[in-house]
Amino acid sequence: MKTLSTDVAIIGSGTAGMGAFRAAREHTKNVVIIESGPYGTTCARVGCMPSKLLIAAAEAAHRAQVAPIFGVHPGTVRIDGNEVMQRVRDERDRFVGFVIDTVDDWPAEAKLHGRAKFIAPGKLKITGESGDGGGDIELAASRVVIATGSSPFVPEGWRKTLGDRLATNDDVFYWQTLPQSAAVIGGGVIALELAQALTRLGVRIKVLTRKGRLGPLTDPDLAKKTAEIMSAELTVSPDADDIRVSRTGLGGGEEVEVRWWDAGIEHCDRFETVIVAAGRQPQLDLDLAAAGIDLGVRGIPHFDRETGQVGPASENRPIFIAGDVTNAHPLLHEAADDGRIAGDNAGRYPDVRVHPRRTPLAVVFTDPQLMIAGASHRVLCKAGTEFETGEASFEDQGRSRVMAQNAGMIHVYGAHHTGRFLGAEMIGPSAEHIGHLLSWAVQQQMTVQQMLDSPFYHPVVEEGVRAALRDLNRKLRLGPPPVKRSMDCGPGA
Repeated sequence: MKTLSTDVAIIGSGTAGMGAFRAAREHTKNVVIIESGPYGTTCARVGCMPSKLLIAAAEAAHRAQVAPIFGVHPGTVRIDGNEVMQRVRDERDRFVGFVIDTVDDWPAEAKLHGRAKFIAPGKLKITGESGDGGGDIELAASRVVIATGSSPFVPEGWRKTLGDRLATNDDVFYWQTLPQSAAVIGGGVIALELAQALTRLGVRIKVLTRKGRLGPLTDPDLAKKTAEIMSAELTVSPDADDIRVSRTGLGGGEEVEVRWWDAGIEHCDRFETVIVAAGRQPQLDLDLAAAGIDLGVRGIPHFDRETGQVGPASENRPIFIAGDVTNAHPLLHEAADDGRIAGDNAGRYPDVRVHPRRTPLAVVFTDPQLMIAGASHRVLCKAGTEFETGEASFEDQGRSRVMAQNAGMIHVYGAHHTGRFLGAEMIGPSAEHIGHLLSWAVQQQMTVQQMLDSPFYHPVVEEGVRAALRDLNRKLRLGPPPVKRSMDCGPGA
């Protein structure tokens, strides 16, 4: 067995691992990165980018279908599933290619390919693909960054039962064409985006979720509004329980039979495929016990999010963790920050430093879009923060009505006594852009009044944000009552 040593070993070459590699090399060039699979991040290969490609195709089909609202009649819309998925794969491969180009520029001696496991504190065994031990490496690492990512959760036994009739959200982006029908298991971000996109591309979809959950919004009123809006387009079983699956028609006309209970009633339906989008689980098959690492209740090591360091600070262990494997905030920009922080601290160890985090921001690319910027309703309530809520509807908002995208609502949160803007949740048009503006306002510690003193052009969707801020300022007893039913171009502008 070959033996090597390094200052920093990074396990995983996704977004977090790549960020850690670059940051660690600012302190020492003796850094290796270990990868057991193909290079290319989750985002580029099976996450953010291919999902947006599918959503873009769905949006194109939807715009053509709703064009008669404007007096525009484009004729019969024909969706070619082969062409849809060909573009998804082609563009996805292009994005992955950019990542691979970056990895190709790294020194060859810094890249180790194989599956890593701890065999002792500070020691890793890297097993090659052959598994015969001939290409195995024993690596002594002064510091280690764990950036192994996550994988889709699949209920036990489903893969064996369904075979190729089961797809995770990762598998969807390798499809050659679109199925005729699919059951989507889950109600979170990924499930919601896929379900709506596939529905708009002509696939018969049924969403099976629990406790009415659709999307990530935590504000009860907005969660209810999300379920109301999405259920108008999607067929949803809101409290599906005891879901059982089986294959039928073996040898010809194969389908998946799905049985479940909802509200005390048993349901049964058949689909061409089942898409499991019920969350992801950390990939931590690393024999962490051999490194002396204890796992927490959720099976994830205890770590400091501001340093990336595993274990209590008093122990000052040379082990760091970053990215989706922590299951803290599985978003690309958060994984990039995680990697940068963990890599920097691994590189400068034992001089471990705190890195303040950016303001939270999350976006869901459904129609209408959803977003959370800054502190969510749940976070504020859990922290015992004294706050007020301002609200505005987009049903009568001027620009939203012009675009025929007048659905949704926004809630903005402000602190009592100081008037400081704390965060927002929203379902509505242009939420991806509004979320950025509001997260910047939180990060700059702006007050609600300072935000209202900023310019608002006319007519724009952001005027709906102004209406909500005015409502919030009044509830904080810091401003006058807002003009009722202002259409942005009247007395309340």
